[in-house]
Amino acid sequence: MYVLCFQGEWVWVDSPIGVPIGARVKVTPSGQRLLVDDEGKEQSLSPEQEASLRIMHPTSVEGVDDMIKLGDLNEAGLLRNLLLRHKQGIIYTYTELGELPPHIFAIAESCYFNMKRHSRNQCCIISGESGAGKTESTKLILQYLAAVSGELSEQQIEQQLLESNPILEAFGNAKTIRNDNSSRFGKYLEIFFNKDGVIEGARVEQYLLEKSRVCHQALQERNYHIFYCMLAGITAEEKRTLSLGNAKEYKFLTKGDCIMCESRDDAKDYNRVCSGMKILTFSENQCQEILELLAAILHLGNVSFNGESTTQNNLETSDVCKSEHFSMAASLLQVGTSSLANSLTHRSFMTNRERVTKPLNSEQASDCRDAFVKAIYNKLFIWIVGKINSVIYKKLTNSSKSRYLSIGLLDIFGFENFNTNSFEQLCINFANEKLQQFFVGHIFKLEQAEYLKEDIVWNNINYNDNQDILDLLAGKPCNLLALIDEESNFPKGSDLTLLNKLNQQHSGNKNYLNSISDRDTEFGIRHFAGLVYYDSKGFLEKNRDAVSFDIIKTVDMSTNKLLRQIFEAELSTSAHRPIMPTLSGQFRQSLDSLMKALSVCQPFFIRCFKPNSDKQSEVFDRELCMRQLRYSGMMDTVRIRKLGYPIRHTFEEFLRRYRVLLKTTICDPKTETAAACCDAICKTVIKGQDEWRIGSTKIFLKDAHDAALEREREHELSRVAVVIQRVMLGHKDRKSFLKKRRAVVVLQKHWRAYREKIVRGYRARKDWKRKREAVMLLQAYTRGLLDRRATQKGLNTFCTHCIFLALSSLSPTPSQVFISRLEEQNTEQIVLAVQQRLEDVIAQSQQPDKEPEPVIEQDSGENLYDLQQSPAVKVVETETEVAFVTVNSKKFASHTEFLLSLLQACLTISWIILRFMEDIPEPKALDTISEAPSTVSHPLPLRQSRRLSYLVGLDEKILRRNKKKLAGNRKASVIPEEPENVSEDGDILIGEGPTLDRPLSSLEKLHIIVGYALSRKDIRDEIYCQICKQLVNNKNRNSRMLGWTLLSICLGIFPPTDLFMKYLESFICRGPDGYRAYCTERLRRIIANGERKELPCWIELQAAKSKEPIDASVSLMDGRIIEVDLESASTSAEVCQTVADRIDLKDTYGFSLYIRLYDKMWSLGSCGKHVLDAVSQCEQEMRRQGKKEKDTPWSLSIRKEVFTPWHDCSVDPISTDLIYRQVIKGIKSGEYTSDKEDDYVQLAAKHYYIQFGAAHSKDNIQKVVEECIATQRIESKSMTKWIELISSAHLQGPYISGKQSTERVKGELVSNAQQKWPLHFSKFYEVTLMSGPSLPKSRFVVAVNWSGIFFIDERDKRLLELSYLEVKDWHVRLPTHRKKNNSYQTYNKTFMHLSSSPDDPMFLVCKRGDLLLTEKYKDFSPEEKLIKATNQRTGNTGAVSKETVQFLPTLNKPTDEVLDLLNSQQRKISATQSSSQRDETVAPVSLKEFALENFRAAGKEVGHQGASKGAARDKLWACSKEPLKQPLMKSLVRNSELSYLACSAFTDILEITYMGDYPIKQVRSALELTDQIFGPATQHEALQDEIYCQIMRQMTSNNNRLSLERGWQLMWLCSGLFRPSQNLMRHTQRFLESRPRDLLAAGCLQRLQAMCSKEPRKLPPHLVEVDAIQQNSTQIFHKVHFPNDTTEIVEVTSTTTIRDLCCSVASELKLSSADGYGLYLKTPNKVSLDEQKYFFDSLRQTSDFPKKARRASMPYLVIFKRKLWFNVIPGKDWVADLIFHFPQELPKYLRGYHSCTKDDLITLGGLLFRAKVDSDRSQFVMIPKMLNDLVPADQIKIMSSEEWKKHIISSYNKQSGLTLQEAKVAFLRAISSWPTFGCAFFEVKQTCESSYPSKVLIAISKQGVSLIDPVTKGVLVMHPFSRITEYHSRRSFFQMTIGTLVRGNNFVCETSQAYTMEDLLRSYVTMYERQRQAFRPRNHMFS
Repeated sequence: MYVLCFQGEWVWVDSPIGVPIGARVKVTPSGQRLLVDDEGKEQSLSPEQEASLRIMHPTSVEGVDDMIKLGDLNEAGLLRNLLLRHKQGIIYTYTELGELPPHIFAIAESCYFNMKRHSRNQCCIISGESGAGKTESTKLILQYLAAVSGELSEQQIEQQLLESNPILEAFGNAKTIRNDNSSRFGKYLEIFFNKDGVIEGARVEQYLLEKSRVCHQALQERNYHIFYCMLAGITAEEKRTLSLGNAKEYKFLTKGDCIMCESRDDAKDYNRVCSGMKILTFSENQCQEILELLAAILHLGNVSFNGESTTQNNLETSDVCKSEHFSMAASLLQVGTSSLANSLTHRSFMTNRERVTKPLNSEQASDCRDAFVKAIYNKLFIWIVGKINSVIYKKLTNSSKSRYLSIGLLDIFGFENFNTNSFEQLCINFANEKLQQFFVGHIFKLEQAEYLKEDIVWNNINYNDNQDILDLLAGKPCNLLALIDEESNFPKGSDLTLLNKLNQQHSGNKNYLNSISDRDTEFGIRHFAGLVYYDSKGFLEKNRDAVSFDIIKTVDMSTNKLLRQIFEAELSTSAHRPIMPTLSGQFRQSLDSLMKALSVCQPFFIRCFKPNSDKQSEVFDRELCMRQLRYSGMMDTVRIRKLGYPIRHTFEEFLRRYRVLLKTTICDPKTETAAACCDAICKTVIKGQDEWRIGSTKIFLKDAHDAALEREREHELSRVAVVIQRVMLGHKDRKSFLKKRRAVVVLQKHWRAYREKIVRGYRARKDWKRKREAVMLLQAYTRGLLDRRATQKGLNTFCTHCIFLALSSLSPTPSQVFISRLEEQNTEQIVLAVQQRLEDVIAQSQQPDKEPEPVIEQDSGENLYDLQQSPAVKVVETETEVAFVTVNSKKFASHTEFLLSLLQACLTISWIILRFMEDIPEPKALDTISEAPSTVSHPLPLRQSRRLSYLVGLDEKILRRNKKKLAGNRKASVIPEEPENVSEDGDILIGEGPTLDRPLSSLEKLHIIVGYALSRKDIRDEIYCQICKQLVNNKNRNSRMLGWTLLSICLGIFPPTDLFMKYLESFICRGPDGYRAYCTERLRRIIANGERKELPCWIELQAAKSKEPIDASVSLMDGRIIEVDLESASTSAEVCQTVADRIDLKDTYGFSLYIRLYDKMWSLGSCGKHVLDAVSQCEQEMRRQGKKEKDTPWSLSIRKEVFTPWHDCSVDPISTDLIYRQVIKGIKSGEYTSDKEDDYVQLAAKHYYIQFGAAHSKDNIQKVVEECIATQRIESKSMTKWIELISSAHLQGPYISGKQSTERVKGELVSNAQQKWPLHFSKFYEVTLMSGPSLPKSRFVVAVNWSGIFFIDERDKRLLELSYLEVKDWHVRLPTHRKKNNSYQTYNKTFMHLSSSPDDPMFLVCKRGDLLLTEKYKDFSPEEKLIKATNQRTGNTGAVSKETVQFLPTLNKPTDEVLDLLNSQQRKISATQSSSQRDETVAPVSLKEFALENFRAAGKEVGHQGASKGAARDKLWACSKEPLKQPLMKSLVRNSELSYLACSAFTDILEITYMGDYPIKQVRSALELTDQIFGPATQHEALQDEIYCQIMRQMTSNNNRLSLERGWQLMWLCSGLFRPSQNLMRHTQRFLESRPRDLLAAGCLQRLQAMCSKEPRKLPPHLVEVDAIQQNSTQIFHKVHFPNDTTEIVEVTSTTTIRDLCCSVASELKLSSADGYGLYLKTPNKVSLDEQKYFFDSLRQTSDFPKKARRASMPYLVIFKRKLWFNVIPGKDWVADLIFHFPQELPKYLRGYHSCTKDDLITLGGLLFRAKVDSDRSQFVMIPKMLNDLVPADQIKIMSSEEWKKHIISSYNKQSGLTLQEAKVAFLRAISSWPTFGCAFFEVKQTCESSYPSKVLIAISKQGVSLIDPVTKGVLVMHPFSRITEYHSRRSFFQMTIGTLVRGNNFVCETSQAYTMEDLLRSYVTMYERQRQAFRPRNHMFS
């Protein structure tokens, strides 16, 4: 069956991974059908492939959030759904959960909701491979639960829970090759909630920490995070104490050759760990002891042992090499060095009677050291977990767990399979097997068992059960773990004996793989996730998990408290050491308890899939994801979730909860059973069948229905509550109403009496006004009626004139017909109807985009074939009605002309339809000539159909000339040649040319009707309506049959519009039996294959009458004739496919359908061209020659049109035979010619061998000559000569032996023809040269074939010939197949070696320019980006990187000339650009695509150097040295102001990028230029895209290195100012991404992406930014000053806000908070900076000189100080006190702003003196001179200098013992109790309050605004912020309104700091506003 795929349709195609992938059908302009798969790869779509394609379900096209909704419920559907969501950044997907969108928080919410609803413990089992995201998912769920509980909780347990995560991650996680934060232990976190859903506590269970990582790490892996965090985070003093250095100094940290982890900040992580430990109540001593143990581990790792072999009692011994590391380790462990050394180099063991000590060699000593280190770390980790549990589980220790509900989160190690897998991997994978079995049991086993138990009809679903693997590992007797334990207990047990036992015991198990040989130490296990090989080396040692007695004894001697504590269990049993349980035994016991805990919970399963193994974002590895889908059982899971019923309730529980939904009228619980009631509830709420099941004791539901029931229950409960409220409120309001009604009756009685007296006059006036308004309304309507009548009369006259004018333009006969019919009817009625229709058409033409208004269909009587009601069709009885018209009126000069043309066309069509259906007779002939078969001078509506030059394709035109060369005196063509430059007539529509008032044949009438439809698409529905109208109520059988024939022909030529489609289909469905199916099929086919381009042909008319297909014959080159059926919509592709199927042709590519008329033949291709269009062209040519259409001698044939470069004749013998026959006939006919006679001889020899074999016969050779040598050539040379030449070639050739098969020789002949005549097997295209190489002509023909691209002129002269090696970019896409069974692939590779290491034997050594021959990619995975290749220069074979080679599109080895050309191109690129940069046309993306749509049309701009050269003037997106005369963006062209700014900006860009190339009047600085470039764009958003385009234009095809560098600098500045529009953003990102080797490209892209989430800058770049980027520095550092005269260097970026900078400074200074601090700019006026603004914008706004006076930027200082004084408690934050509070408060005190007593002055004077001199008593004599720094200025005169000295010394002595810093803090503590502490004081002048002094102090503080008398220091008034309703400043005046805006007092004062006052006041108000928002009551949070 033939499957037809349309453009844009999605299908499934096969893929190498074994699972189909999605692909979209694409049709090129040439008609070639391609498949573009999900990876963006294109492949040609052959008919065989198309027939086997499977259409994709719509759900798989767009993707779904719930897997069970997929229509393609298979592996491919699941995989593609995950791919689509991954591309969209949606990482969560359901398998039926609920109403919330898929998210990890939704799972957490479901757990939490179900726990509270069902009072049942819940658990989340998070599984997946290592690096799949299990740990992050656990953290997110924990955060959600903590947030939900925190809303109700008043404890700190939530924070403690969250803070435990960083600690556990630091000690238990590490970087692996698959995951930067891989959990190396299992964790089960059980969170306990009370009945209100508040977290009461939690408990952490840890499983199997990977101890071996402490000592050994694989390549590119790290040790545990804590070691690196410690070294990066501790202070220098702590490092000295612990004698620590850098990480690279320690062997335990460098074995993986990886110290840094890019995704982690170790210093910040260390701070988080320390913070978490404090919150979890770790004491300072405990933290220090932990650091000591960690440091001891690192030092022990650097301890080495003497390797020189010494023997003692015939035993090897070793000694510890003395080093600082060993001494420091002993010191930190607090043990003696000798004791520690002895325990590491000796081992003692107990015999029957005594303890024996044995020395250890150096290797054994190292193992002993490693065991000790692993034990320390393992037990330290266990102790930390216990410490955390003691805090978070403390409240629950003394209470029963049954009082609490819990949610468990299982984050356990994922399935692991490394290159080397050891005992840890076996245990980890065993745990994953247990979890998989739990999953299988819960999802499949228990589920289906429950259905069976409850008698639910269910077809069991097959699933993968891993129980047999668990039996192998730990289930059956003599299982694998049991054997390991058994061997571990034998003293002489070894890894080898263990392996032998395993192989012997389990060799017959299909899941166990024996070791290959005796020397092999590996064995394999087939896990559910795949096969894993384990190395048995070290199994027993790790399983024993024992620490030697000597180590324990050493620990017992230690005084380290924590060390002894973590080894407490071992120390207590050291005297009588029992047999310690093995590690596997402990682990199995822990797993069993875990499974038991999980089994009592309701589980939620989260499957984490890893998209790729390279830790890359946005990369989706299909094969990896497919493997995870399979082994996780997701396919079966989705199936059972879709078909099953996971929600179940007992009947009683269900009825109890949802009783409110039961209607007792349907089912009464008192009389019916609980099961019946449950069924009734479900029928009411749940729609559809099989959506629930009733079991024996339970009801079963789907997940979605459970949510629906809950929703309905809540709705019903709310409704009932409203009813109760309504009744109670009604009762209350009824009582109130009765009381009020009694009062109203009293009021009414008194009101009526008053109204009778007063209101009577008002009524009279109101009645008079109403009557007057009525009279005026009547007058208005009367005048309107009279005016409309007058207008109507004039319009009737005009319309009547239009109709008769239109009819008079036709021939007399039709005019008379219509006039007579018009006279018979009511003229007024017709005029009104036509007038209405003309008004509709005029309205429609004026509003082309508006849809037509619906028109009600008139009644046309009952008829079987009547049309249905149509919103756009009007069917009436009048035959002259214009039923449906939609025409574009733009080509008519006026509405009148348009209407006349429209009427004339519709009336002509109506007249011809009536004549075709013989409803009116044909007009009589005017003369005898007319009786003959006449032709219309312009019978065709399309110009393409008028000349034969349009019939014959380019291939026939070009190749025809070859025949002329041979033809000599051949007979002339039956069809006369016409010159190719014949001018064509204009478009003349039928009916607008010569008169049609003459007899016409049926075909001519058909041509007229269809011609209108093809030329004017907007009246096609009109034609269909007229035909349908004539069929309605038509009693004439002959007319009716002709009408259906006409309708069926039209349906095969052109389809109706979408608007009329359904109505026409309905009409056809009611047609007669013979035409109903026939017309329906023709309509379906024309819609599928597209409309025709030519008029119907004669044979179509005959076929339509008989309703039979058209019989046609297709001739093959071998003489066979294939009969095919044609119909109107048949295409060349369908015919080619039909013929191919008939003859079993497999290699169909390149075969096309050809049509021949006499000696003219042209190709129809094998695409969507309509065959009968070509037949119609032939008939029209016959008609042009004055012959009858039915006599047209056209014929069809199949020929080979084009070859592929990889054409293989052995693939399809039938294809080869057809091509062979075609070549022979072509040579005979002179189509294929050669200049060499030997070519014909050799070809004839091969032809002879194919036909007659090796035997020689002159008769047969003569036959060969007659068959394959052109007659002209035989005549030019005698037959005898040709026989002689061919005989000689045959006898001397390789065929005489007869060993070669004829098929092979036939293939050689075809290959020779392919090589010899490439032009004869080409696709031809007429082109016009726009830009490129200099050629003699600009219009020529391009021939594309297998060998390359040929540019030829009309004389077949080759203007240019290009091989595909020389093509760098193209637009004609060729199919991409691969050549099979050949050492060369479709593309060989040439590469320039850049980075291969010659030391690595795997890599191929080569140099730039070497030619490499690639092999199949079988040795490397696609992720490795490596290929195997052979160097053609050296002959060596090895691996090379794909990124360092250039692919050459050739099947054969390139010639030396081509290689030289390529190498010279590379050298040229290297010379003109940097070595890392390639030609702009090869790799980097330009703005060409964007420019084609958004740039203005290219004009010939002339610069100062003359006209622009070459094609550059047309490439607005490419670099130019000429200034712009118009902007690039066409949206700016018509805006003169913006155009000028855009052109000026480009001139400035030229000045930056081409210094000296463009003449300038004066040299300007870089800052001035950037201001001119970016300044206007920051003010006008419309210019921003223009600036981006101008910069990128100058960076495209720019060979000036300096210019390009400056262009990147501009791009860097621009990307930090504003972002491009959404339309340009995609192109800008691609532009930057395509230039990864430019140093600034990544930075620009990062800045651009960051700017997408920020507001654009308001001002151009600051001088600091410009200077930095000109020095190629992308980091900018700025100095910040502090009040204590210190500074700090802080990094800032272009998008750093003031708030960001404040937070950065606070972080650098380690301030407790950045709140309350602000930035100030010190210029001549100190200015506070708005925290919401950008830092550099603020600098420019406040520090730059005015533009006219600017010479250089104004000097300024950035000051950071406290702005808002709230929550300031001296002594709480000493850093803030010493840096900010003291230096800011001291000047206020010394200026005398505070009110204080004499004692305060003396005390504070002593403190300030100590703060000045510290403990230097020799400075007492200087006190009189220092009074200005010790005492307020206005208080110095209250005492003499000596008295002040005396009192200050006394105060100083009383404060002895204070340090300088303590004195400053004491000063702050003393003044902090004053009400004016922290106030900002402003000296102002005021005149608005006479009671206040003219000069007052305004103090602004956290309390409000106070007015203070500067003399008395008394507070005049204090206004809290709540009373200040308005405030603002203007110049030197400040005004504020106190009270309310309606009634308030204005206070106005004068001060130079008015703006500072306003800013400070605004900041305090904003702060309180934020606090009010933060602490609003919870019940108002969402109001």
